[in-house]
Amino acid sequence: MCMDVLIKPLMVVSLGAGFASQDLYLHGFFSASIKLPADYAAGVVVAFYMSNGDVFEKTHDELDFEFLGNIRGREWRVQTNVYGNGSTAVGREERYGLWFDPTEDYHQYSILWSNERIIFYIDNTPIREVVRTQTMGGDFPSKPMSVYATIWDGSTWATSGGRYKVNYKFAPYVAEFTGLVLHGCAVDPSNHNTTCLESNDGVYNAMMISTDQRAAMERFRKKHMTYSYCHDRIRYPTPSPECALGPETESFLTTGEARSSYRHHHGKRNGRSTVDVAQYSSVA
Repeated sequence: MCMDVLIKPLMVVSLGAGFASQDLYLHGFFSASIKLPADYAAGVVVAFYMSNGDVFEKTHDELDFEFLGNIRGREWRVQTNVYGNGSTAVGREERYGLWFDPTEDYHQYSILWSNERIIFYIDNTPIREVVRTQTMGGDFPSKPMSVYATIWDGSTWATSGGRYKVNYKFAPYVAEFTGLVLHGCAVDPSNHNTTCLESNDGVYNAMMISTDQRAAMERFRKKHMTYSYCHDRIRYPTPSPECALGPETESFLTTGEARSSYRHHHGKRNGRSTVDVAQYSSVA
């Protein structure tokens, strides 16, 4: 299935567009191949994520891939985040640059969520692992979640802290999704019952990072990570208990920003014309 999601020009800026799974899931592997909007995309946020905020308003869980647009000549950034049990006061954000232009072709973004760990992947390379520990307690996501994909106006924060806004002169902003994978333990949203066996959960618990994958993840994080909440002493004078700090702390400022960030400039991108009607299409 291929889905194109567009923001309507001149719309109320707090609105956007997207789609969601009909089922809730308790653990599984979830993936989508995504191509991001080209040209000027400052303030635009594209997200592929899991959440149960509609069901558990004050104790919701969430797992995020958030793609943050930028001004022309600067690249999209990717942000991952983990919320558990309504712990929105503690944002576990990490941000990264990419080794490719995400507007030129589809790239696969995946989330493995098991009872024991969460792994984020880009093109099958793990980029982040969150292992469940006793110190995290209820901050580790543990309730059934739906899968979402959205595109929306994040002018207040997404680009340089809100310095650059969405400019609808460059609309439509098109985020294309294909190759959706929802391979998880489905839960009935009406009563939260599931027919999954314990063996199903064991399959996801057994999906671990191999030695080669871990080496690739460490290379990615060393070269491409631009921000880590674990090193942000401004927001969090006391690091979260799951943060395992080591010699790499010297590579980050007290703001959590990396001292030397990955930068790569691509060639000029093609512009897109504006439209005056909102569009939302699904093509099999």
